[in-house]
Amino acid sequence: MKKRMRQALADREPPAPARAGADAWPLSEPFRVGGVEIPNRVVQAPLAGIANWPFRLQAQRHGAGLAVSEMIASMGVAHGNQRTVDMLEVDPREGLTAIQVFGASPEAMASAAEAAEAAGACMVDINMGCPVHKVCKTGAGSSLLGDPELAERVVAAMVDAVSIPVTVKMRRGLTPDEARPVDFARRMEDAGASAIAFHPRAAAEEYRGQADHTITTRVVEAVDIPVVASGDITTAERARAVHEETGCAAVMIGRAALGNPWIFHAMATGEPSRRPALDGVIEELCSFALDQRRVLGDRRAMHVLRKFYPWYLAGEPVDQGTVADLLRIDDLDTVLDRLRGLTTGDPLETVPGLN
Repeated sequence: MKKRMRQALADREPPAPARAGADAWPLSEPFRVGGVEIPNRVVQAPLAGIANWPFRLQAQRHGAGLAVSEMIASMGVAHGNQRTVDMLEVDPREGLTAIQVFGASPEAMASAAEAAEAAGACMVDINMGCPVHKVCKTGAGSSLLGDPELAERVVAAMVDAVSIPVTVKMRRGLTPDEARPVDFARRMEDAGASAIAFHPRAAAEEYRGQADHTITTRVVEAVDIPVVASGDITTAERARAVHEETGCAAVMIGRAALGNPWIFHAMATGEPSRRPALDGVIEELCSFALDQRRVLGDRRAMHVLRKFYPWYLAGEPVDQGTVADLLRIDDLDTVLDRLRGLTTGDPLETVPGLN
């Protein structure tokens, strides 16, 4: 994960200048998934362990037309696990939000879909792309790519259970040699899926190499439902290029938005990045941290936020020693004071207990 994040940060670059004409940027146009109209063609990806409502709300505030939750275990929902059920929460301030669930039991997945609809999701997404062993060993995630009959039953059961659209996030296949993405995508459409988010790497490749969006083009051409392209889309120019080259309905942004929510506006409009100077970055990070505290409490919020400090501060005039010291602080209020002190010259060394 850390290696992938370093690469995503290295790829960060200012988007191209805005083009003349209100209709000159194709990703600003709306599109539909089932009966849901999405105001632009930029979708925030369902990042595991990250895309809770504070992250989604931030992405929407900065321009994402649709936000997707982190993946939620259908069995946890079915068995009433409180922490899992809490992950279904959709904040009233959110715009269009999809809830992503994972599992291999059609019955449990249908139950989770019902819970997502009741929570306020505008659609429910099925994870058929996660390559992590602890997910795949249960038959969920990318394992479903190797069992298309079961995958069809899962989709059909969920479509029957809810009135909101059911979508599928999938990869190319389990391995490059075994992959049959066109056939699999058609089967998901036939089972009732209203859209497909497609990542052209195989599960075995994880995030190695480059995403080959010529495969995305083949999937787009094979189905009549919207296809959202995912993989190595890190700048506004790249987003436009993938959209135009593949004919996809929209693009999905994940790693490129970590510590850089301003990318959503740039991709949705084609305008230059609105990323502010350091004081504005700190203000955004502190606001985000307070939202994380509201949903997770101090201890869990501190654990999550330690991922975000380096992402937000990458490329800023903050030395790595200072970032490392931030990671050692155990009190959120102290972290917030130290972050604000970065723009006022208040030295980090005054924090009690750091030496």
